[in-house]
Amino acid sequence: MIVRGHSFREHVQLLAPLFAFITAAWMLRIVLGFAGAPRWVLHWVSVTLATVVAIFLAVLLIYARRFGSYANVVLSVFLLVVWEQLLISAAVAFAALTRTYNIYSVPEFSPHGTPLHHILGHLTFGIGFATLFGSAVGCALFFLLSRIMSQRP
Repeated sequence: MIVRGHSFREHVQLLAPLFAFITAAWMLRIVLGFAGAPRWVLHWVSVTLATVVAIFLAVLLIYARRFGSYANVVLSVFLLVVWEQLLISAAVAFAALTRTYNIYSVPEFSPHGTPLHHILGHLTFGIGFATLFGSAVGCALFFLLSRIMSQRP
């Protein structure tokens, strides 16, 4: 699959440090949850927040490296969001299969319902809404970067 002159593999290579960043936030949140960190700390160590930061960084990378255009931004957002939702779903599935709790399955942070509903929610609505919103914000940032940087001498 080629998007604006770049293959899927090239996109993954560009985003590899951002995938690692999201994974680090995911692991840190699990460790802090097991360590009994205060709730306010757990809210700031968020995979969703890490993904938002990763989306902004991806747009900056795409612009700075002249990696492509809006289509590349949308694909990058989609890949980052899918990774985020897969990590969260894996944590919920692990908790359900082992009959244990982790930060993603405790009642304070997990919606009421079965683990399957929670996982399906992340893999459908989570991916869909986050991709739409992230793409809109990412494309707006890409547009602003294009306009601001084209006016510089």
